[in-house]
Amino acid sequence: MTVALMWEARAAAGRGEELLAWVRAQDLAVRPLRRETFRAPQDRVLVITWWDAPYDADLPELPEPDGALVTRGVHRWRFDSVGADQGGW
Repeated sequence: MTVALMWEARAAAGRGEELLAWVRAQDLAVRPLRRETFRAPQDRVLVITWWDAPYDADLPELPEPDGALVTRGVHRWRFDSVGADQGGW
């Protein structure tokens, strides 16, 4: 089964590049199948990791950044794959 973990944070004003650099420097104890980092307006950073594991597996996650670097606590979500779409995109 494929599980995706999502981690999203919003940087304090003017600290978006610093948050992005902090996230990219974070190593996980175990390497995921895939890891991708995104950014969005309002200095938001999103990291998605994909794992070959059951939904409830104990998987390493990115930590909380220093409170001064972000405007709020990190949002985290866990999803399990329902398979590849067969549509004509």
